[in-house]
Amino acid sequence: MKRVIIATKNEGKATEFKELFRAYQIQAVSLNDLKELPDVEETGSTFEENATLKAETIASLLSLPVIADDSGLVIDALDGRPGVYSARYAGEEKNDQANIDKVLSELKDIPENKRTAKFVCVLAFAKPGMETMLYKGYCHGRIANSPIGTNGFGYDPIFIPHASQLTMAQLTQEEKNAISHRHHALQQLETSLKEQDIIF
Repeated sequence: MKRVIIATKNEGKATEFKELFRAYQIQAVSLNDLKELPDVEETGSTFEENATLKAETIASLLSLPVIADDSGLVIDALDGRPGVYSARYAGEEKNDQANIDKVLSELKDIPENKRTAKFVCVLAFAKPGMETMLYKGYCHGRIANSPIGTNGFGYDPIFIPHASQLTMAQLTQEEKNAISHRHHALQQLETSLKEQDIIF
């Protein structure tokens, strides 16, 4: 069976990919299933650069096709911040609450109609000897005045998706999955699989 490496240790993410590829008789293997690999420093200034860097580095180490993703929150009133620094916006130590507090503090004088934002997900498919392919997904919305909800993680409690009055953290997992940035990027990836643009 053909194999693809999913460059994540997040079991939730890995399961999504495994289910998608299973339908195409391709075995998806996460980093949790492999021997220890060195961490890839995300030194890029864009989601595209970071996803590509991870995918190409691991593909060259294992000589196998690899999919890596990079994602984050882009806020228009903050000139695109936190962007690629979303996970560590408030400091090197990952802390969801500190990140949320920093964003809300920076937006405290910004009116509701100027609090537009989007979640971005970029998937990179890399294979040695082949040009890397990118798939991008977005979830548009706005930033709430205060955190609401307990489902989800990261910035979900302050992100209100377009056409909704609820934050991402108030939605069920199924509702969130149907509109998420990762879902839209995965749809593009699946279209590429169907059209056989991805070559194993």
